[in-house]
Amino acid sequence: MKHFYTDGSASPNPGPGGYAVIDLDAKKPVALGREANSTNIRMEAMALIAAYKIAEPKDEIFTDSEFWINVVTKWAKTWQANGWTKKTGPIKNLELVQELYFSYESKPDVKLTWTRGHVGTEGNELADEWANKARQGAEL
Repeated sequence: MKHFYTDGSASPNPGPGGYAVIDLDAKKPVALGREANSTNIRMEAMALIAAYKIAEPKDEIFTDSEFWINVVTKWAKTWQANGWTKKTGPIKNLELVQELYFSYESKPDVKLTWTRGHVGTEGNELADEWANKARQGAEL
């Protein structure tokens, strides 16, 4: 069982963005990525998608994004039932919403856990550090 921590960064927001997935046991990144023009929300989603691609049954993925936890555990099911629409207008970043939701649904044995960000949790701090490095061009 592995523990993955994810984070995304854009600075300024919007602006150059990066994301990271950290394997806590190895204490190193296992996925990094960037976009020249992005947002924190997009980068958080891309980190989670990358983590789901790596995760195996019984693994656990940690994120400090309450927004994406709510998307996959509460809202996306209704949006899907309504033809990927919501009452208040179009769904932003729909392609990421769909990819992450389908990843989440396809791996029910992978646990998704919220963690408070920036309070000294080792995995979260490493993910933040590497998301910023990825934003600046770091690669694996």
